[in-house]
Amino acid sequence: MSITTSELIQRARDLAPILAQHASEAERERKPANAVIEAMREARIFDLMVPRIYGGLEFDLDTYLEVGLALSEGDASMAWVATFYIEHNWMLCQFPEAFQRELYADCSHVLAPASLAPDGYAEPVEGGLRLSGRWKWATGWPHAEWVIAGAQLARDKGRPELLFFALPRDQVDFEDTWWVDGMRATGSHDILIDERVVPPERTVSIPAMSEGKAPGAQIHEGPLYRTPMSPILGLAASMPAVGQARAGLARFKEELGARDVYGGSKKHAERPAAQIRLAGLELAVEQAEQLLRQVVGEVMKVRERASPGQRTRWLAATATAVQQSRQILATIAQGSGASAHFESHPLQRAVRDVNTLSCHTVFDLDQRLENYGRTLLGLEPNSLY
Repeated sequence: MSITTSELIQRARDLAPILAQHASEAERERKPANAVIEAMREARIFDLMVPRIYGGLEFDLDTYLEVGLALSEGDASMAWVATFYIEHNWMLCQFPEAFQRELYADCSHVLAPASLAPDGYAEPVEGGLRLSGRWKWATGWPHAEWVIAGAQLARDKGRPELLFFALPRDQVDFEDTWWVDGMRATGSHDILIDERVVPPERTVSIPAMSEGKAPGAQIHEGPLYRTPMSPILGLAASMPAVGQARAGLARFKEELGARDVYGGSKKHAERPAAQIRLAGLELAVEQAEQLLRQVVGEVMKVRERASPGQRTRWLAATATAVQQSRQILATIAQGSGASAHFESHPLQRAVRDVNTLSCHTVFDLDQRLENYGRTLLGLEPNSLY
């Protein structure tokens, strides 16, 4: 049954309280809650970027942004899993057509963690490419059906070729390594692959996907599939931070009206200092959200025709939005009183989660700004994505 973009966005908004309800359990168990994954499946969240010919919704980045922000107001970890599961289906739709048809023959999405750094190694053998390696940060492993892993293919001459490989879960091992202080519910364990032979149709060039020129760009007519990978990755990782900043601000505003000034008769909301803090936070959240909206609008206009300067600016903008969201939550914590420091208060999880996710390599603000600055000076960027 077909649904509209506005219907999917509303479903995401309706799901946010469910994510919040299960957030404590998911953090304690260090994995996404089964009930939340099933609720998102039923709502067709994971179908968002899958082509209609496979039963997906084929919605674009503007819908992705609204859905991601709505989910992120419920819980950062669970929204992170969702936004990456969506993006990884987009990635799978960039692989050769034969594999896509096999993958989506009887489903409209798959749950596939991806570890994008080319940390593995492959070599040509009979029947395909033999892949081995160990990868970190496999978000959503507990519910995985397939896995995407980056690797270097050794060549006799020249630099190694960089490829993504897709493997079914039963060909991948994992190690329980996800003992962290934030984003605990993402289940981002290490994955291990030992000399698995992968058919050629289950591989795709990393540079081609990064340029919006992978097989999916030729197979599917929609402009979504000609989009470079890096801004989609930046959005997937940044929306949970901005969504939590938005939720934290709403909670802070509500609690200001209920908090009494200790030893006095006034509410905190009557204090000029609290009013100044709230106004500054309101503008900061608007700025962070607007950065993401600008990126989405620009990406949808130029897609694969984007210049290096545009691409580096998009990543610098998403990294800036995340760092702003991190500071917003820290400022809220400073102004929320001692009661906000109980472990049961949602702000504690929000601060931990956003502190942790802001350390993702794509949000290394120094590197993102350096690359953008290089392009402003007419120099080439110096990072893979």
